[in-house]
Order: sequence, then structure tokens, then C-alpha cells
Amino acid sequence: MTLKTRITELLGIEYPIVQGGMMWVGRAELAAAVSNAGGLGILTALTQPSPDDLRKEIDRCRSMTDKPFGVNLTILPSVTPPPYAEYRKAIIESGVKIVETAGHNPREHVEDFKANGVIVIHKCTAVRHALSAERMGVDAISIDGFECAGHPGEDDIPGLILIPAAADKVKIPMLASGGFGDGRGLVAALALGAEGINMGTRFCATVEAPIHERVKQFLVDNDERATNLIFRSLRNTGRVSKNSVSDQVVEILKDPDAKFENIHHLVKGADGRKALETGDLDAGLIWAGQVQGLINDIPTVEVLMKRIVSDAKDIIQSRLAGLV
Repeated sequence: MTLKTRITELLGIEYPIVQGGMMWVGRAELAAAVSNAGGLGILTALTQPSPDDLRKEIDRCRSMTDKPFGVNLTILPSVTPPPYAEYRKAIIESGVKIVETAGHNPREHVEDFKANGVIVIHKCTAVRHALSAERMGVDAISIDGFECAGHPGEDDIPGLILIPAAADKVKIPMLASGGFGDGRGLVAALALGAEGINMGTRFCATVEAPIHERVKQFLVDNDERATNLIFRSLRNTGRVSKNSVSDQVVEILKDPDAKFENIHHLVKGADGRKALETGDLDAGLIWAGQVQGLINDIPTVEVLMKRIVSDAKDIIQSRLAGLV
């Protein structure tokens, strides 16, 4: 049997599995490996220090795969925002045909991407946001449940509810994101109404992920309880791995009068990068989801993808078929 869905047709990929765009992780080595294994690899634009560096990374990825891959552009509020329009221009001029957008007010970017023939997947954490993005003209939605790494929104709706709730209303193809890491999750996502899955944390624990081996083993050793929700009182909730840094952030923000300035020194992106690249697990925040509890090894991307697809097919053909 095949696992053909509207997502595989839209993106021109073999399997309905997409690698999430992850800061400091979404580089050419990982994206190319995912694409070569039949999924969709994604580079993270803002991991690159400049639009020109992004152009070079796109070229590097293209030298490593002849399969489709995309670029993530996340728009976040900032006192000194990066030059989003210039990154967008670099993506378009480099001939990238698939983009994952995320964050606030993406209309300007979506409209420009669409005008240049780029397929746009927009990441959302709520049904209302998905419907807004659909009206905006995006081609697909990635719906992020509360289990996810990164920013799950403020509604606290887990995937078991959020995915079918979105599927009931969203007409364009939809990826399920947050908590996915194996064939069981892929089948569940399809049953709930999605057309594929988006995996981030699980791809971090692979041979090709460009992060330190100690971080990969950290994800293997952790269980589903080993995450912290940070920034809750600031209405910018984030899910990260539990370590001494995120423990401190949680403790400081228990004070109802605490402000971002009180934890700024703990949550700098440069410190998170240091943790990922040096393996110092207490150097900064390590963003990861509850799917940590389902990660038991560090395979190559190809082995992981083949396992997920094989297990999914076996569940559909054997276990579920045997129930009817």
C-alpha cells in the first residue's frame, strides 16, 4: 500500500512526513536527509545570520538533495526585528518552492510568496488561526497541539482534540504537529483528519541532526514528563526540556510581579545555541516536546523514516483491518 495524501501530492514527496523548522537545527544536513528519505526537509531561515547566508545554505542543501525541500520563516514580535523582507526575497530569488510560515501577521509574506508561485504552509495553534490563514490564501495548515515543542499558544488544547476540530472546518490540506514520532502517531493523525505529520523533536534525535550527541542522548533519556512550560505569565507560553535553566525561569516567573527583564539573562537564543552545539545541557534553553517520552534511539533519518512508514502500514493493514 502507499501513503498518498493531499499533502504528498501538494508537496511532491513520497511520504506524508515533514520536518519542522527549528532554530539552530534546521540546517542543510538534516533537511536534505529528510527529503532524500522521502519526506520534506525544511531549512530555518533565521538560523542563518543574514539573507546572503540563507542563500548559501539553500545552495548547500540543493547540492545534497534533488528532492523538494522548504524554508521556514517565523515572524516574531521584537524590538529590533530581523530583516524579514530581505530573508523572504532570498527565499524567492533562490527558487525555493515551499515555505513554512509561523508567527504573527504573516499576510505581507504570504501574499508575496503566493505572487511568486511559492507553496505556503502556515503553522497554527488554534482553529480560528487556521481559518484565518486559509482565508489569507495559504496552501496548507500545520496545526500544533499543546504537546509540541516551541510555542503551543495559550489555549492548551492537545492534539487529540485540536486536530479533528481543525479538520472539521479547514478545507485545505493539514499537517498534524506536536507529539509525533512514530508510525502509531502517523496513523492516528490520518484517522483524526490530518493528511500527514510534522515532526521536530524526533528529528533532533537522529544521526544527521546538527546538534551535539549529548543533547541527542538527553532527548532519549528524558520521558514525557521532562518538559517545562515557560513564559506562561507573559502570555507567550513555550515548551522546553526540563533543565536547570528552564527550572529557574519557571521559579522566577512564579512571582506575579516578574517581568521578562527578570529572566532575559536566562533565555537568550545564543545560550540555547551554545547548549545545542557544545552539549552543555545547562548552558541555555533546549526546546523539545513531550514526544521525548517516545524517543528511544538515535537512528539515521532514513532508518527512522522507513520505520515510521513500515509501522504505519502494518498498523493499517494488520491491526486495524483485523478489527473490521
